[in-house]
Amino acid sequence: MSGVAEETVRRVNGLTARWAQALTEGTVFSAPGVWPLLAFLADGAAGPARAELAGALGVPADQAAGAARELLAGLASVPGLDAALGLWTHDGLPLREEWRAGLPAGAHGRFGDDLVTAQERLDAWAAERTGGLVERMPVTLARDSRMVLAGALALRTRWRQPFTELPLLPDSGPWQGRTLRGLHRRSVRPDRVGVTGTPDGFVTALTVPGDNGVDVHLVLGEERMAPGQVLAAGVGIVERGLPLTAGGALPHGHVGPGLHVEQEPAVTPEPRTLDVRTVAYEVRADHDLSALSGLFGLTTAMNAGAGHFPGVSDRPLAVGEARQSAVAQFGALGFRAAAVTAVPMTPGGLPEFRYETTVVRVAFDRPFGFLAADRDSRLILTAGWVTDPAPYPATGLGLDLGLNPNSGIPPTL
Repeated sequence: MSGVAEETVRRVNGLTARWAQALTEGTVFSAPGVWPLLAFLADGAAGPARAELAGALGVPADQAAGAARELLAGLASVPGLDAALGLWTHDGLPLREEWRAGLPAGAHGRFGDDLVTAQERLDAWAAERTGGLVERMPVTLARDSRMVLAGALALRTRWRQPFTELPLLPDSGPWQGRTLRGLHRRSVRPDRVGVTGTPDGFVTALTVPGDNGVDVHLVLGEERMAPGQVLAAGVGIVERGLPLTAGGALPHGHVGPGLHVEQEPAVTPEPRTLDVRTVAYEVRADHDLSALSGLFGLTTAMNAGAGHFPGVSDRPLAVGEARQSAVAQFGALGFRAAAVTAVPMTPGGLPEFRYETTVVRVAFDRPFGFLAADRDSRLILTAGWVTDPAPYPATGLGLDLGLNPNSGIPPTL
């Protein structure tokens, strides 16, 4: 991702880590989807609201709008990622031209008193900008609505090496007794997995590379660890601030959560291999950012007893609510991808095992976290926690997660 300062990446990733600490269940969220909006609001705010927004962003308010424009431009340069910002104002609200001019070109629209038509337009924008994954705007226009500032991100990538789909039946943990849509693949890249130690416990991390510069990192902690602790470690791993002991250097035995190094008989001499078992999943979530107003610097800004944004308009404005709707899909072919059913074939006859090979086995067969990140800048684009993976289908080809050209969703993962 070009043109984005490392400090901005760290600030946005910092918001991801802090947001993760508030998680208690399966979810998905995107800090880069919120950060530019907070930055533009900070640019037009005054008093305590301006200071709180700047604190949440981690940058001075007078630098926030420039950092937001830089971030949006950088996001637009990532292959497979679509990013957009939209502003809609009521016909009766005048805007400060210097503030409006700082927004991306073509971002500004207007609405009147016909709220039904206006809502339809906003919902259509959300669906169009996300390829249909998010079907409507997470907020609803009300009679007193005067302005809506919104951002949208849509991410897709194909795996460099696809997975094979097969049933997965965990023999312990919260998924025991379920037949899940398992994903399996084997490679000669054992260093794609590694383990690190944190003050909260050990964490296993697997990198699943996409074909367009986007990687998805799966992170599994010790069973006693909270989702926020595991995802915070994941942020440190993505940023390379936490050292990983890679699979190629691990000793034999149980070496990390879900991670084992074993000897296995082989027909021919083979290098150390990586055997991955995980699950397909779709996670959807709606977030009320207002409920975490302190995290996002919105506490004062939501006080409707006064205006807080004189740099936006000479009319008094306050934040009414803030919400995010998000979705993530992980399948055999990619991130936001369709699951494919395959029948593996094996050679006939009984092989003669004359050799042994070392196998690094990792299994994500209980709740785990994921972080999708731009490979070059290490900006985390979306993150989440998986608690309810997809079941294995009894019949048919399985879920259509967006690769079917007739599904209405662009198939270009």
